[in-house]
Amino acid sequence: MSHRLLLLFRKLLRPVAISVSVAILTALSAFVASYLLYPVTGIEVQGARMFPETEVWESVPNYASLLLLNTETLENSVKSNPWVKGAKVLKDWESGIVTVEVEERRAVMDGDLGERRVVLAADGTELPGLGGADLERVGLDETQLEEISRVGKVLEENGVVLDSVDKVGAGGVEATVGDRHLLFSEGVEEAQARGLTNFMYKHLDSPYFDLRSPNRVVVGAEPDEEFRRKHESSSG
Repeated sequence: MSHRLLLLFRKLLRPVAISVSVAILTALSAFVASYLLYPVTGIEVQGARMFPETEVWESVPNYASLLLLNTETLENSVKSNPWVKGAKVLKDWESGIVTVEVEERRAVMDGDLGERRVVLAADGTELPGLGGADLERVGLDETQLEEISRVGKVLEENGVVLDSVDKVGAGGVEATVGDRHLLFSEGVEEAQARGLTNFMYKHLDSPYFDLRSPNRVVVGAEPDEEFRRKHESSSG
């Protein structure tokens, strides 16, 4: 009885094994054909200054094919680096070259938390270094760090990108946007940020914008004397 079952099992297994072998050979043939027809011949990275281009090469397998290269996966891999704000992958089907366009973040705050140093981008992302940015070191605590990270992201999402964080104190945060000065605290919301965008366009001659009052944008608010002296000395 067991011998008959073994023969039956072998009889049933044979077509399955053949089907699996055919599937493997078909997939292998498709892979070889795709590589031969559309091989990745090179990689170009544009816009990268701090982002190491070797990370792109490491994300693309050897003998890669344009047909099989997943652009979304490669873009996400590139964007996992904190220096990268955005990435776009383009395939050139004639040359076989893959171009990776990189939009990098830049440092806007050099913070001193006492036990550690933290560098922030405008959108609140922590960066591994200054990346060549010339920033004044500011002292702050963890609560203020969270505040600046959140507000920076809200501002950027509504069209205002910080150039630098200049001072952090009990009265709020003083920052620079272009040649204009911004004062804010933890209560900044999206509607307030959108209002700031409009006010900055409408009041091109106004040097100061204060967001410290809830739900308001105060135009022409004066910073404290220390901030004014600091600006005047850096401008002179």
